[in-house]
Amino acid sequence: MFSSLLKCRRVFLPKHSQLCSYSVVSKEIYDISSDTATKPTDAMFDVMKQASKEDDVFGMDSTTNSLESHVAKMLGHESALFCASGSMTNQLGLRVSLKQPPHSVLADARSHINLYECGGLAYHSQAPLTAVMPRGAHLTVHDIERHVIKDDLCGAMTKVIAVENTLNGTIMDVNELQSISKYAKEHGYLLHMDGARLWEASAAKNIPLSAYGSLCDTVSVCVSKGVGAPIGSLLVSDNETIRKARHLRKLMGGGWRQSGGLAAVADYCLENVLPTMKDTQKRTQRLWEGLEELGMKALLPVETNMIFIDTRGIIPMKLWANHLLEYGNIKIDASDDRASRIVLHYQITDNVVDLMLDITRKLIHDAGTKPDDGPTPVDASHIYPSASPII
Repeated sequence: MFSSLLKCRRVFLPKHSQLCSYSVVSKEIYDISSDTATKPTDAMFDVMKQASKEDDVFGMDSTTNSLESHVAKMLGHESALFCASGSMTNQLGLRVSLKQPPHSVLADARSHINLYECGGLAYHSQAPLTAVMPRGAHLTVHDIERHVIKDDLCGAMTKVIAVENTLNGTIMDVNELQSISKYAKEHGYLLHMDGARLWEASAAKNIPLSAYGSLCDTVSVCVSKGVGAPIGSLLVSDNETIRKARHLRKLMGGGWRQSGGLAAVADYCLENVLPTMKDTQKRTQRLWEGLEELGMKALLPVETNMIFIDTRGIIPMKLWANHLLEYGNIKIDASDDRASRIVLHYQITDNVVDLMLDITRKLIHDAGTKPDDGPTPVDASHIYPSASPII
């Protein structure tokens, strides 16, 4: 059943399977350490050949312009700007909303903006970040009210509120986002969303992207994660804001010339990969349920395509990871021996999930459970700092 997925070696499958020897080998690695691990397909390269080849610095490339218009409408905005990365679109979204220091941005302490963008806010915008650890899964109006800076004598006053959806695979409730949006408008703050995986929230909740996007002044959305494109992220907002962002993109060295090929692939993925996201989420739930049956724990709620898995008391993480790679060509992060982040994407099929569960069952059966690594509770932040536990 799994011969097309396995290396050429003798592989022990679960008790109900016979010992099998496989002679046909697939060397493909099934990387589930991140949804950025998707590989471009031949169909994508074919699409690239048909793209326009004009200069996007001056807004002349028709394929890129078409992608930007398409995504802007999906998010309920007027305009969009195609860029190289989510860090760039986040930084542009913040910089274009900030005018003259002193000023500051309020964001979740676990956010990508705070932890994974090289201090870009201070570098590009001369702004400190007020990092707030919310009491629940996501920022609320109550969290924001307690931490906004209003001191116009000694403080760097809050000018922008930044939220992230999804955050570690968990979904911000659209009603709470509505409350935050209302609060921001009433108090004169601009609202930015890091929506790198907003597609996942929309798919899981059956809520249009525009229902989220229209509540924010600026939104960053990635096409290189679950959507499956090789490169790219877009900033969406109103026409004037995007005009300014295009200028700032050039300043930051992000002006690219013949971007049509990349834009064409992104549009192709929105058409062909995005509709499969629900299936990926169903596979993620099935994988999680199977691992839970084996005694593993989830460190965060499994709501979309991510599982923060705790293997303590069941099997050492490094042993599990080595076994999955050895017998299934399945790659997971094993930088920590107790917990890991597993992320599914559209190139992970049902057969890969079946294989992973079968290998894991056999391994646990043969190796037996292991004692916990000590009394201290594990949280995901030691392997992935943004995944601090919910208070």
